[in-house]
Amino acid sequence: MKALLLWLEGNLQSWGADSRYGNRATLPFPTRSGVLGLLCCAAGYGGEQTAWLAEMAEPECTQTVRAYARKNHSGEARRQPLLRDFHMVGSGYNTDDPWQNLLVPKTAEGKKPVGSGAKMTYRHYLQDMAYACALQLPADEAVKLEKALQNPVWELSLGRRNCPPSDIVGRGVFDSETLAFAKADEIAAAKNRALVLEVRDGAHEDGDEIWTLNDVPLCFGPRKRYRDRQVTLFLPEGSDATQDAQQEAQKE
Repeated sequence: MKALLLWLEGNLQSWGADSRYGNRATLPFPTRSGVLGLLCCAAGYGGEQTAWLAEMAEPECTQTVRAYARKNHSGEARRQPLLRDFHMVGSGYNTDDPWQNLLVPKTAEGKKPVGSGAKMTYRHYLQDMAYACALQLPADEAVKLEKALQNPVWELSLGRRNCPPSDIVGRGVFDSETLAFAKADEIAAAKNRALVLEVRDGAHEDGDEIWTLNDVPLCFGPRKRYRDRQVTLFLPEGSDATQDAQQEAQKE
């Protein structure tokens, strides 16, 4: 097993585990499904990918994430507040125009919707965050994915397609998670960022919070399927890493 290091940094990121429809919340850290989806884009893995996802769901294929926020003038690392975007889907189109009509949401039967067909949604985004994600993978798969990240088949995004990364994502393959995060800490220090949160797979009694997430993908494609996993959050003293995200996600 090797540790593949991803550096996920961007002006905006959004990692939704179970939010759909009108309110699209984000977790304060990348989801397992989001990270694996990014790797699929890099490698050009299309379709359901059930066999590959089954390999990635093996117990030894763990995912550990560290979150880094930018330091302020006082030297404190503080997250920016969540950005909430009011979004209209299918609004303002002329349904008499064949092309514009394709852009308006339809019923499940593909028929014309009642009224304008416009859908209102609220979408939440993390601002100016960076995450180091260490994935434990079989050595050959880690090397293959690292090469794919250097020359991705499809464009990469940080949770949603409108959230492109602002720096190189693939940061190398390491013999251990410890070595991978040593490299991540160097990158963070060079960018004037400091650790505000660490998320590890499984339930750990020495952690601060234990969450249950439905974000382990079993099947991609039109009919996605997921299973649950537990993660433990470790918060540095004085960190605000989860408070704002939890509050915003519960408002709607």
